Amino acid sequence: MSASAARGSTSLLKRAWNEIPDIVGGSALALAGIVMATIGVANYYAKDGDNRRYKLGYVVYRHDDPRALKVRNDEDD
Repeated sequence: MSASAARGSTSLLKRAWNEIPDIVGGSALALAGIVMATIGVANYYAKDGDNRRYKLGYVVYRHDDPRALKVRNDEDD
């Protein structure tokens, strides 16, 4: 094992940043974008984002269905 490989991942990242900064920077931005997209999708579904007022297709719920409580009324606004 060479001495440079034994120094760890920090030296590897520094070397990569010096040799191919556009790839390292782009990879960091892509990773940040994936994390933000994952958080955004999780928040969307946590706040019931599919429950829109204007829909392309409608579903009829029975009164005893638990999803019926989440249906928006037009009088809410």
